Amino acid sequence: MPRDRGQLGSQPSDRPASVAYLVVRDGDKWKDVFRLTPGQVTTVGRAPTNRIVVRDEMSSRNHCEIFQAGPMWILRDLGSRNGTLVDGHKMSGDWELEDGQTIQLGACEIVFTYELANSALPEDDDDHEFESPTETRDNIPVASRRVSDPEIVSRKKRTRYSPASTAESIGRDRFSQDLAQLWKLAVEMGAAKNEKQLAEVVLDALLAATKADIGAVLMLPKPLAAGARPAQLQLVAYKAADNQSYKTISKSLSRMVLDDREAVLARNVADDSKLSGRDSLDEIQARSVICAPIRSGEMVHGLIHLYSTLSDETLEPEHLEFALAVADQMALAFDNLREKQSLAEGLARVENENEALRHQLAIDTELVGNSSEMQSLKQTIGRIAPTDATVLIRGESGVGKELVARAVHFSSDRRSMPFVCMNCAALSESLLESELFGHEKGSFTGATGRKPGKFEQAHRGTLFLDEVGEMSMSIQAKFLRVLEGHPFERVGGSTPITVDVRVVAATNRDLEHAIEEKIFRKDLYFRLFVVELNVPPLREHPTDIPLLAHYFMERFAKKTGRPLKGFTEEAMELLQNYNWPGNVRELQNGIERAVVLSTGDRITLADIRLSGLRTPVAVSTPPTMLQQSPDPQHPSLPTVAAALAETSKFEKSLENLEQEYILATLERSNWNKSQAATILGIERSTLDRKLKKYGVNRPTTE
Repeated sequence: MPRDRGQLGSQPSDRPASVAYLVVRDGDKWKDVFRLTPGQVTTVGRAPTNRIVVRDEMSSRNHCEIFQAGPMWILRDLGSRNGTLVDGHKMSGDWELEDGQTIQLGACEIVFTYELANSALPEDDDDHEFESPTETRDNIPVASRRVSDPEIVSRKKRTRYSPASTAESIGRDRFSQDLAQLWKLAVEMGAAKNEKQLAEVVLDALLAATKADIGAVLMLPKPLAAGARPAQLQLVAYKAADNQSYKTISKSLSRMVLDDREAVLARNVADDSKLSGRDSLDEIQARSVICAPIRSGEMVHGLIHLYSTLSDETLEPEHLEFALAVADQMALAFDNLREKQSLAEGLARVENENEALRHQLAIDTELVGNSSEMQSLKQTIGRIAPTDATVLIRGESGVGKELVARAVHFSSDRRSMPFVCMNCAALSESLLESELFGHEKGSFTGATGRKPGKFEQAHRGTLFLDEVGEMSMSIQAKFLRVLEGHPFERVGGSTPITVDVRVVAATNRDLEHAIEEKIFRKDLYFRLFVVELNVPPLREHPTDIPLLAHYFMERFAKKTGRPLKGFTEEAMELLQNYNWPGNVRELQNGIERAVVLSTGDRITLADIRLSGLRTPVAVSTPPTMLQQSPDPQHPSLPTVAAALAETSKFEKSLENLEQEYILATLERSNWNKSQAATILGIERSTLDRKLKKYGVNRPTTE
């Protein structure tokens, strides 16, 4: 280590280098004291980041630093503009400091010393006043203005107010004893698990700290700001020194405290007709009584009663003071305990609901089927799910497009975040915009408050838009901007909102044809057409029908409590030979209906009702070709076997079959569209749209 000592003497070798101080001049006084800490670099300069900040324009922002090297303390200049002086000598390199030396930074002077009490200040400053430290702890001086360095001043294993120290409080003044008791009580209150345990802890403490030999805690069913009556009080805890049985606490005293909201100390109550008379105080033979309200703010939770039945153990005003402090503390503990219990109950309820929903979602997202078509679909989902690519799911109505969307979500990294569904065909244009993007309060009639839209609800998750081909052109434009990552605004709002959402869209419409008809945007089509999933209709993978049928049967049998074991051969053959124009949804509804109608342990041919979902039957079919339905309630409807036989004789398009199937269902329901939609397993709005598409109106009666 290079040394620049000039003609200064060396530090005595026995000097403890671990204890050293810097005394800073402030104007004409020496007053700021800093302790140098071994292993820590003390920086000096004008910058506020220094440990010693110098208020002198002649000093640099980072002027110098002091640190320990072996037994010595070293001063190093940090390339300051005006240099650093030691006892008037301009230093260069590192300087080994000695006791009593003065460091000069511009007009600022700092004395380095090992003995603060005997520090030698410059002789020309003898007339200056030195403000000595006003206090020393463990022989470490503390500056009268501030001590900048952290130091350990005292060590204590426990506070004198801890439960283990309460015995030491004997002989102290009453106030110190009460503080110790309150500290102990606060700790025990915080450990209470319920209201009864809390009340018992409070009574134990009060009976131990006062001269009372009987105590009780009575609570209101809920906190009240006013109007509480004694009859509403319910006993939560009761203590008596001689284990005497509980007697009803004084109603007259309780009424007084509830009305005035003040703690009361009363003596000689047995002689006071207002407080005793035929009241319980006369039975208990109480000589002195304390009644304190358990209150938090304007709310009253209940009362604390303390009775002394011994004439030589009278309750005193300091006991009243202590009881009121405990009551106020107890009210806060009650609030915290009830809030904690409410949060715990709410959390448990949410966890149970979440678990149930996730279990249900897990069931609903199972893509049942072992056919090559279903295996190929599952493999494709497995490849695209981990990405954030937009997915377009295409397929006929009822094939399970939403199940595919759920499978994509729960197979992705977003599985723990929201999965939000939206049917674009179910709402009008204005309502659809509000549902998708949200709205502000007052943005339209009925908008009574701010409502986040589906995009906001699905933040960091997945948004599934079913029947996306039914969007109006204006909604398509706004939807496209959000897909491209642009912020959007709620209806009636002006605040830009940006979300992180993966969009999965589904449609059974021919989007290419819709583009030609100029009712669907080409740019939106290309934005959706990133990854396409085609879900095959059920008739293209009939080998999955038995597996699906058993899956739905077990599910609905468990739901309804029916002890079903399976299907008869005839029933399963019927299911496998049917064309299922309504796809998996139709099969699901048919199995649910069969489970409800079944009377044995197996679903039979007679339990299956497919007549409402049949292919053309009632338009131009000769009556002789139809077999009578076994259902006496619907004699005009043909059996499924006859319908299937009839279908095989005519080659018709799926749209024609669907049209005739809808017409037959409407005729069966006497053109009750809601009932027909339920039978068909579709929304009422979807039925109206299909009727409009086919140009079908209800026949007029002449």
